[in-house]
Amino acid sequence: MLAKSFEPIDKTRHDLKSFTCGKPPMDDFLHRQAVNHAKQWLSSTWVLPVIVDPEPPKAPIAAYYTLASSTVSKDEIPYQKSLPPYQVGVVLLARLAVASDHQGRQLGAKTLVTALRKAVELTTVGLPALGLILDVLDEDALAFYQRFDLFEPFTDNPMRLFVPMTAIQSL
Repeated sequence: MLAKSFEPIDKTRHDLKSFTCGKPPMDDFLHRQAVNHAKQWLSSTWVLPVIVDPEPPKAPIAAYYTLASSTVSKDEIPYQKSLPPYQVGVVLLARLAVASDHQGRQLGAKTLVTALRKAVELTTVGLPALGLILDVLDEDALAFYQRFDLFEPFTDNPMRLFVPMTAIQSL
């Protein structure tokens, strides 16, 4: 059974080392870097624990996502509003992964919607961001994001996607 909600990563409560999603860069990030990045204020990672009975010392992870702040040039943004001539703030969806044994159950969609809602929540409490960008890991991930008909190419690179914060607010 899965926890009801995502929670901030905590290496004392979450079994980060056993997570595997089939994509080594995503596994390695959770195993080795996510906690350090949070301590250094580089990014924040939220995990969805698996509830196991009897409760183990550390809960397995079913899915995770990582958000960070970033800036981009206004010329790169596929956005029709008049913008200032300097860098514009955005939220970066840096990582999103579902454990192999939880794939095929719509957990990827739930994780994405949760990440997008968290991005809106962060902008509501004061993080200025025009939208959200993400760098797609591979063709499988691109097909996943294209199913939502929400993202558009950020630049000439089809593996970098953008969605305006106004579009996310309606989720």
